[in-house]
Amino acid sequence: MTRTSFSRRRVLTGAAALSTAAILPRTSLADWKPTENIRIIVPAAAGGSTDVMGRLLAAHLQAAWGQSAVVENRSGGGGTIGTAEAARARADGHTILIGNPGPNAIAYSIFKNLSYKADQLQAVSNMIRIPNIVSAHPKTGIKSIEELIAFLKANPDKFSYASSGVGQSPHLTGAWFLQLTGLKMTHIPFRGAGPALQAALAGDIQILFDNLYPSLPQVQNGTLNGLCVTPPERSELAPNLPTMRESAPELANFDVSSWFGVFLPKYVPAAVLEALNLQVKAMLAREDIRKNIASMGARADYGTPQQFSDFVDAETKKFAGIIAKEGLQMDVQ
Repeated sequence: MTRTSFSRRRVLTGAAALSTAAILPRTSLADWKPTENIRIIVPAAAGGSTDVMGRLLAAHLQAAWGQSAVVENRSGGGGTIGTAEAARARADGHTILIGNPGPNAIAYSIFKNLSYKADQLQAVSNMIRIPNIVSAHPKTGIKSIEELIAFLKANPDKFSYASSGVGQSPHLTGAWFLQLTGLKMTHIPFRGAGPALQAALAGDIQILFDNLYPSLPQVQNGTLNGLCVTPPERSELAPNLPTMRESAPELANFDVSSWFGVFLPKYVPAAVLEALNLQVKAMLAREDIRKNIASMGARADYGTPQQFSDFVDAETKKFAGIIAKEGLQMDVQ
């Protein structure tokens, strides 16, 4: 059983038991309410972090607003198919998108035939951030980023690194690390995090860039050596793992994580935007939600619409620079 699937079942069991009493009074959370069923588009398959956060939000909104909130999984195209559908929806508050770095920051630079633009979506609030983690197979003897840098300087091109796929956040984490240090490793992309992890555990590749889960349990049991986490702060679940920033002067501004936030179609009325933003804030303030988030290795990351918009803009520019330097261009499949 993966940590993600465990968390999802636990989350959904808890969500089904929610009552309106667990939520702040509606009158304190802006005046707008939906007048029909709410669609929450998750541009990913069921079971992952995007899906978990969509279902948490659906349960919260249904209890708060008294309208049915249904999650629709629209996977494909690295998240761009579902995102395009949300961008074309009516801007009346009844269609909500759960976004993440792939379709909402990386896609704008990496895909040549993207069918939507950033200005077709309205940022509402981020919900969570999950660290990325760097690990090494024990047979390498590498136990820190400092040791990895020293080895790569002495042995150019000898190591390869795995990720969950070209253009995904873990891949670009590795690419940025190599760009900033001026070092080289061969990138081996896999079709998802599971196959990449299995290759790392088998020793087929030496270094793995991944989300915190599913790699962290392997680091904790010693089947992989944890080198660092990639946000500015250490993870509460792995406090002994340093950050990338701590590891070398050229990495002092390193900051990559996987984030999952809420978007609406552009030009949604201000009252709708305010109401949804405040419901996200209320959800993230609840103790049961915070416990579920922590079980995913994540931390809550509420923001105003302007704060989240600024954050997404900064993420888009950061990834655009990495992608341009890598020379990455793809078609939506």
